[in-house]
Amino acid sequence: MTNWVIRPEHVDTPAATALRRDYYDEVASRYWKRPATTAEIDDGLDGDGAERLAAPTGEFVVGRYGGEAGSCGGVLMLDAVTAELTRVYVRPGFRGTGGGAALLGALEDAAVGLGSERMVLNTRLDLVEARTLYTRGGYAEIPAYCEGPYMDIWYGKDLPR
Repeated sequence: MTNWVIRPEHVDTPAATALRRDYYDEVASRYWKRPATTAEIDDGLDGDGAERLAAPTGEFVVGRYGGEAGSCGGVLMLDAVTAELTRVYVRPGFRGTGGGAALLGALEDAAVGLGSERMVLNTRLDLVEARTLYTRGGYAEIPAYCEGPYMDIWYGKDLPR
């Protein structure tokens, strides 16, 4: 049986960069209802704040399945006790292998390690796979804690201490 191995990784390693590009390609293409161009992906990633996903403000992780990079995600500390889940992605070929749940658990552990007591996130209604992952992971809908053009629904969860 192959297991997921999820470890912290800087956002600019080759594997993390490729996963971040795939993530942005998928969410942008779904939003625009057409394939995103390379230039649009480059523009979306330029200045996206991913550099904050490193201690002490956050953490970024890459998940490998059978040694192949297949998932990523980050946590960003919003304040001393609240972390935001962000850039959660499992490549389509790895979906259904338990990678989403493993990724979510690793990100929650990272948030607790950074001092977080609560995790929040925002997503879009069309990202059904993500919403399913979050609700299965114990996240419940909460009032909006931020605003933006790509936000339709907000979730939160208290983390174990």
